[in-house]
Amino acid sequence: MENKKQSGFSKVLNESVFPAIMKFVNTKAITALKDGIVYSMPFIIIGSIFLILNNIPIPAVSAAITASGWGAIFNQAYTASFAIMSVWAAVGIAYVYARNEKVEALPAGLTSLATFILIQSLSIANPLVAAMGKTGTGVSNAAGKVVWTGTQLANYIDKAPKAVQAFMSQDVTGVINLTWLGGQGMIGAIVVGLLVGWTYTAMMKRGWQIKLPEQVPANVAGQFSAMIPAGIILTVAMVVYGLLSKFANTNAMQLIYTWLQTPLQGVSDSLGGALIIAFMVPFFWFFGVHGGMIMGAITGGLLIPNTADNAALTAAHKLTLANGAHIVTNEFYNNFINLTGSGITIGLVIFTLFFAKSVQLKSIGKIEAVPAIFNINEPFLFGLPLVMNPWLAVPFFLTPVVVALTTYLVIWSGIVPPLNGVAAPWTTPPIVSGFLIGGWKMAVWQAIVLVESALIYFPFAKKYDSYLLAEEAKNAAEEVKA
Repeated sequence: MENKKQSGFSKVLNESVFPAIMKFVNTKAITALKDGIVYSMPFIIIGSIFLILNNIPIPAVSAAITASGWGAIFNQAYTASFAIMSVWAAVGIAYVYARNEKVEALPAGLTSLATFILIQSLSIANPLVAAMGKTGTGVSNAAGKVVWTGTQLANYIDKAPKAVQAFMSQDVTGVINLTWLGGQGMIGAIVVGLLVGWTYTAMMKRGWQIKLPEQVPANVAGQFSAMIPAGIILTVAMVVYGLLSKFANTNAMQLIYTWLQTPLQGVSDSLGGALIIAFMVPFFWFFGVHGGMIMGAITGGLLIPNTADNAALTAAHKLTLANGAHIVTNEFYNNFINLTGSGITIGLVIFTLFFAKSVQLKSIGKIEAVPAIFNINEPFLFGLPLVMNPWLAVPFFLTPVVVALTTYLVIWSGIVPPLNGVAAPWTTPPIVSGFLIGGWKMAVWQAIVLVESALIYFPFAKKYDSYLLAEEAKNAAEEVKA
């Protein structure tokens, strides 16, 4: 009866639920989002190196780097790579969308970039305003030492003529605001990238382009072909910017951030959000569907901005939950929920190497031992297998949930600091990745997570091993009789 129920449940999932999910994941928009946002990853990882150099977790070394002026140089490199991740996303998403539609892709990506910049307010608040007064930040030197307090600065400014004071306190115009180029602009970049990719390819496919004679070189003709779609898109973006600026005193990036990104990031950064993500990855895998790919595509656009926000706080030496640091980031997903592979199967590796008695578990354990160090566990997923294996379903589902719960709580309670925004590649070995993304305390916690996995998997793996051992003995006896 139980098998029939399980069979019926599996049939519903495989025939109704999963096809609908996969249809959604494989839509043009989600494919462009998933593959386009990857273009930002090299810059995020490279920028993470400079972020680490500017925030060495040894106070004396960190102070020496800051005093030498190299801290500002490292921060410049971080800003030009990691801190403008939304630029790479805006270009990459539109590029992939056009490429998949067999349209010349680079002009679409560049049009997306121009649109992304156009809908922003090209100004920043005057730094003097924030620096002046009793609560002002004052003026600091390259080493971060305040050389003029906010009160002193205000007293000097007050002595200048009114016209000069007004000029010095005006917003700085004619600049690109870095705020929207980083994590805060990610959802805006996704929206722009998808809309530009879709409209650009639609116009190109309908022939809305300037066609030059065959004698004109292809590289020149291609640029003229892009003029009409790009011109229409930028004109529409200009009208949107103008209307919002004139009648609402805001811009599209601010609206997207307030109405869309902030609520979604709040959900993704909650305990409930972390537990759902942790459960859904092995749930999909159990039925043979790539849970990491599905959940990565769905959550990446939210968790990567969380990472960027934490990186910005780290760069400013203000990484605390009180200052708005996130608990659940893309590194929480990669280096905890998927530590040593989906299902956090390191506990199963330990059992197969040191405690298993069946030939099947011992053999597959030797194959998986090295890949597990680099967070790859396909040999277990399909070779053990974990897919559709009721013996190991409970620890496979439970371990990521327990790890997500306990990791969330130790960060929330202050036992370990928030993740610092460093983007360690997902193949970075455990403990090493913990140190990179959160210092020695996070490395220690990652080691504890490995122990959690071992404790949860052990009793279930032992029962499964006993079952396999009995089956192997039975098969051996039948072979002898034959």
